Amino acid sequence: MELFHAVLLMLLMIGFSHVISRFIPTIPSPLILIALGAVVALLPSGVHMELEPELFFILFIAPLLYNDGKHTSRRELWRLRAPILLLAVGLVFVTVLVGGYFIHWLIPTIPLPAAFALAAILSPTDAVAVGALAKRIHMPETLIRLLEGESLMNDASGLVAFNFAIAATVTGVFSMTHAIFSFLVIAVGGLLVGAIVALIIVWFGVMLRRGGLEDVTLHMLIQILTPFVLYLIAEEIGVSGILAAVAGGLVHAIERDRVESSMLRLNIVSNNTWSVLLYVLNGLAFLLLGLQIPHVTSVVWRNTHIDNTQVFTYAFLIFLLLVVLRFVWTFIFTRNQRLFGVEQEQEVPDYKMLLLTSLGGVRGAITLAGAFSIPYVLQSGASFPERDMMIFIAAIVILISLVVASALLPLLSKPKDAPSTAEQNRLEQRARVRILQAAIEALKTEQSPENEPAAISVITDYQKWVQEEAMISHTYDTGQPRCRDTETQLRLKAIDAERRCVKAMVENGTADPKQAMKVTEMLDQMELVLTKQSRMWRALVKLFMKKVFARDHKRNVKHHEEREAMKALKICMCQSAIAELGVQKRPEIATETNYVISQYKQMLGRLSLLQGSRASEDLEQSDIKKEMYWVAIQAERDMVQTMYESGEITRELASDLRGTIRDRETAISEIM
Repeated sequence: MELFHAVLLMLLMIGFSHVISRFIPTIPSPLILIALGAVVALLPSGVHMELEPELFFILFIAPLLYNDGKHTSRRELWRLRAPILLLAVGLVFVTVLVGGYFIHWLIPTIPLPAAFALAAILSPTDAVAVGALAKRIHMPETLIRLLEGESLMNDASGLVAFNFAIAATVTGVFSMTHAIFSFLVIAVGGLLVGAIVALIIVWFGVMLRRGGLEDVTLHMLIQILTPFVLYLIAEEIGVSGILAAVAGGLVHAIERDRVESSMLRLNIVSNNTWSVLLYVLNGLAFLLLGLQIPHVTSVVWRNTHIDNTQVFTYAFLIFLLLVVLRFVWTFIFTRNQRLFGVEQEQEVPDYKMLLLTSLGGVRGAITLAGAFSIPYVLQSGASFPERDMMIFIAAIVILISLVVASALLPLLSKPKDAPSTAEQNRLEQRARVRILQAAIEALKTEQSPENEPAAISVITDYQKWVQEEAMISHTYDTGQPRCRDTETQLRLKAIDAERRCVKAMVENGTADPKQAMKVTEMLDQMELVLTKQSRMWRALVKLFMKKVFARDHKRNVKHHEEREAMKALKICMCQSAIAELGVQKRPEIATETNYVISQYKQMLGRLSLLQGSRASEDLEQSDIKKEMYWVAIQAERDMVQTMYESGEITRELASDLRGTIRDRETAISEIM
């Protein structure tokens, strides 16, 4: 039960960290997870789990790199094979050589072979940081692909170099010729074994499908087991299990591209399943790292023979050396485009970009796992020299690299000049189109034979809205700044026009008084949100509670004729608002007026598109269609959060986009 409680607590911490990162996206998730792990370890009844390196590599590293291999562009990987090898192998060995001598000079009590081992385990960069760096700042596409390819390979080269350095320290024997030959055998052998075993697994899956076993659950189980099988077989033979997992991922990507249409559903299930697995594995990896930090720190802190301040200085100087080496190595190979297989002229990264790339090469859990695998004793029976200090330095370098990256990258990546208003409008327009396209992709993913008619109907609606966004963008992309206060005043005048429209329709008998009262209450709430921001949440909660308690009644009494009458009422309201805004339009507020008009036209387009669309639908199909709309709405919200967390949009724009989604959700809820 103790292990179960520990795992349950760690899973809860992963979920809690996700909540924190949603509100504070500037702090990397790994740093939040490490902090939470350290807090849990410091509690009196906290979780205390020993980090077993071999188990860590097979349980976490193998599936993570297998997935990276699946999603890496094979064409780019082959095109950039020369620079990837130079970074993933060349930079690692340069780091081992230069870093080893530097560490031995800085800390003479660490023997030279052990210093090489510490430099080797500090050389691999964290693949997650490369992806985060590519999302947050603009980098040339070639450089992004190069860093992704490097992250696939440098774990293996760093661990191989680490193992040889440890063996030399333990035995006192080292042969450069034997080390180079063994490295080639281990690396090439790992790739070959991974590819061959993966091909056998793919062939086995094809045979099962041809035999009539097309069960998605069975094939998904085979996929999940594949990286562990690849790693175990390769390590048992004596080659690199990590490279075997990478090669297996590449082979699986080929199978996925060629899979017959009958198994397309497997790709959908695979993407969803792997997203959950990777989320949990990434979280557990950094939580385990955080759990080790207090223990590692306390061991060094209690050692009276170690000057704590001096050790922190050592760790910082080693981190600076790693950044400098990466900067110099990247500078050399980004200035020669032929090494990238590019003949035409491409954008060459400047010094600022190289610095961002160097600082973005943070170290992760694999570094600490490797450090924990350092043996306790030498072959002679003596204690391994400075083992505790080496583990402590590795842990501090990881933390420094994460903190420095999270603090400096956002500052350095800010553009020198703020984008023009026209450019801001274009960015906003692209963001609005992206969230609609994300909804379309989510609907396609959820589409099945049972919900196909409803899914196609909703997809058609969203495709029309994408076209509307493209046309509407020209109405307010004037290059003039939009004033939020002016927009608010225009929206209030439009609401007054809607209210007058409702009153007139009630008086002439074309609107039902109950529906008019309901719409008027909604207008009052919108007006409250616009005029009293501090009471916005109260209004939203009030609206939500009304929907909850009215849901069953609404389902029973809201017939098709009533829904059509409500749509007609809202169409008239939108037309009245647009007419009023046209009267209010003046040259000095043309940008704001056009923007508000464009939003009313969007709503009018949705209402016109949906008017009469449910005449031939039965209750079951309408419920399915409603579910499809909620899937799309959630996908829109997820895309907004993703763009905000990656730094593509500002907090203000994210708030505007969420407001648009909320308006769309309200409109759909009232219509359905």
